[in-house]
Amino acid sequence: MTATATVTAPLELSFTLAVSGDTLPHSRLWQGAKRNAIASGDKNRDAYDFRPMFALVKPILSSVDLAICHLETPVAPAGEKLSTFPFFGVPVEITDALAYAGYDRCSTASNHAMDRGARGIDATLNALDRVRISHTGMARIPDEINPKLILVNGISIAHMSYTFSYNGLPAANGETWRSALINTDRILRDVRQARKLGAQVVMLSMHWGNERESTPSSYQTQIADAITKSGEVDLIIGSHAHVLQPIKIVNGTWVIYGLGNFLSDMPTAPKDPPWPASTQDGAIVTTKITVTTDDKVLVAKPVVTPTWVDRVAGWQIRSVVSDLKNKELNAATRSELQISLKRTTSVLGEYIRY
Repeated sequence: MTATATVTAPLELSFTLAVSGDTLPHSRLWQGAKRNAIASGDKNRDAYDFRPMFALVKPILSSVDLAICHLETPVAPAGEKLSTFPFFGVPVEITDALAYAGYDRCSTASNHAMDRGARGIDATLNALDRVRISHTGMARIPDEINPKLILVNGISIAHMSYTFSYNGLPAANGETWRSALINTDRILRDVRQARKLGAQVVMLSMHWGNERESTPSSYQTQIADAITKSGEVDLIIGSHAHVLQPIKIVNGTWVIYGLGNFLSDMPTAPKDPPWPASTQDGAIVTTKITVTTDDKVLVAKPVVTPTWVDRVAGWQIRSVVSDLKNKELNAATRSELQISLKRTTSVLGEYIRY
């Protein structure tokens, strides 16, 4: 009798992904979070509860295999005062809300990364660790800024985060490894290192672009072109402009140029000039990423779920299309959502899920 060897064919693997824009808790949001804590019966006068702000979008974020947030601000170190713009140090409870919402991971490299120095970075990453959200873009020790792999549905993923600047602040304690600045050569080195580690999928979060501008800057498009030409990056996820920007295919790679604000309170007046109303618009972008049996990476056409921050309702993040189907919605909110959807459609219309 001749023994027959059994050969197991490689499997096609995939995961679903959701990404969203800037989580930027301004001080008025803290007031709302404090009222939420009181309403929940919390007797701690210094407690904050941001969770209700995410309640309406939690089902979307919780339904995917990997949900990634962009936490633009550091949290305030324990025992230190909170601070808002221009140097943020926000309540640590924001991380509890991110976990409640369903996020698995956060990018953290931003122009505010150095706002509270090394202690702020340490506090932020410790807080994310506490709620079991993985992170990239800041570091407590030098090795932490280097590419690391996460495993989702059997797929090895590298996700790195970079920013265009620190608003003129020096690196905390002169430790340049504390966060990661955008530099094409450095990014491509990191990508190659990630591939050597075994990354099957490589994704980049880029904090870039011009505030208020829905059209990507030449800086953004040049960086995107240079990075995607390598053929080693599977998806680019952009933030910073505080307004939505287009989704494009660049050298065969999907580039989400700007996801707008997810949670924020940017004054539309009396700031001179005021922030546009579109800073209340955001998006959850979902896609399916497949690694084929011959190790090719296929990223499905992204799908956009428009969002809008309802300040009147306590800064709730609304899913615009879904909420417009609610017949009990009051007329004022319905009108705001319709206007928001029109703005979002002008930028991302072909990707919107209705």
